[in-house]
Amino acid sequence: MPDIAGFIANFNTAVDFQEQRELSGGTLLADLPEWDSLAALGVIIMFDTEYGLTVTGNDLKKCTSVQDVFALVESKGK
Repeated sequence: MPDIAGFIANFNTAVDFQEQRELSGGTLLADLPEWDSLAALGVIIMFDTEYGLTVTGNDLKKCTSVQDVFALVESKGK
């Protein structure tokens, strides 16, 4: 399983931020202007390609922070 730092690096790539962002587990998704359906799709693809896991849009809708998204990796990877 990845650690949070590795996950954040992958998350940064998946969301494709227009400007470099400093993210932490506590970063709220609602505070990220780029967090939209296209960014969510990038994260869904990241789950598949990087972790071999399936996550849905409904799973992501329940997440409020980067830590919540990371917790999906931990819970689905078991």
